[in-house]
Amino acid sequence: MDLALSLAETGWGQTAPNPMVGAVIFRGDELIAEGAHERFGGPHAEAVALERAGDRAKGATLYVNLEPCNHEGRNPPCTEAIIDAGIFRVVAAVRDPNPVAAGGADRLRAGGIAVDFGPREREARELNAHFFNRIAAKRPYVTLKLALSLDGAIAGAGRTRGWLTNERSRAMVQRMRANSDAVAVGVQTALADDPQLTARTDPPPRVQPLRIVFDRSARLSPKSVLARTARETPTLLVTSSTAILPKELEALGVDAIPAHDLDEALLKLRDRGVMSILVEGGAGLAASFLAGEHVDRLVIFRAPVILGDGALGAFAGIASQDIEYAPRFVLLQSRTLDDDVMSVYSPSRS
Repeated sequence: MDLALSLAETGWGQTAPNPMVGAVIFRGDELIAEGAHERFGGPHAEAVALERAGDRAKGATLYVNLEPCNHEGRNPPCTEAIIDAGIFRVVAAVRDPNPVAAGGADRLRAGGIAVDFGPREREARELNAHFFNRIAAKRPYVTLKLALSLDGAIAGAGRTRGWLTNERSRAMVQRMRANSDAVAVGVQTALADDPQLTARTDPPPRVQPLRIVFDRSARLSPKSVLARTARETPTLLVTSSTAILPKELEALGVDAIPAHDLDEALLKLRDRGVMSILVEGGAGLAASFLAGEHVDRLVIFRAPVILGDGALGAFAGIASQDIEYAPRFVLLQSRTLDDDVMSVYSPSRS
């Protein structure tokens, strides 16, 4: 199953809105064949592995990180291919939450194939968290990313621009963008940093993420990179219900949605097909998402530097809490990126 999960990641940034899936076929300890769903619209992982295995699939065990599909979509049902190939047993990490595609296990069992679930279920759910959220939740899956100093600041007292984290951390952020439907910042960050907010990965994502600026008064400059490139990579402003999009921005292709609050904004973004958002800053926007309990994953890149007195604290905009009632997060993953440390947290409520 570890191998299947590793293969699934080859579809990173390429398979959405489909999940990332990897499949391997074993007979005893012998690896017969492997496959992955590498791109949206392409063959499913099980089909790739079965084709490579040929007659060697008969009597073998198929391991896959998601229950094989049982519906006719862009590709035929994987269940029928598995039955036709003579597979003896299927082991899946987790059931398919999509009611359209579910029922694969029942179909396989009806075809005489043993089916088991459970190995690496947590890892499988985490890999395709956006997909599972799309089925169950009414708002997009939100990942809040923050780059911090050792003393918890996101900028020094002078607020000068510059990289806080190292190249490996920044490359990881690009990877996170590539697997998100949208990347969001607050208008202050957009004005101060003039970011591109594109996913600069190799290979590039199948679709560049929508660029969102939370900009209640529609203050984004027409001279900004986000505005000037809006026809190449869509840029959307989330404004107040009374704000009017300036004609200069409209002429450049910038779009806008009015919303009374963050809850309404997230509902409208989901209605537009945005199923996952990477929120990158700044401090005010981060505070709003955290205060509203709209964060599904908090990812912190901590750099080995101290910014000291007067620095802008990452959580300065959040109301003070007594220790007893302060929100707690669960550490899911921690890894070193040269001298930086990347930590992934889940809210304790989930």
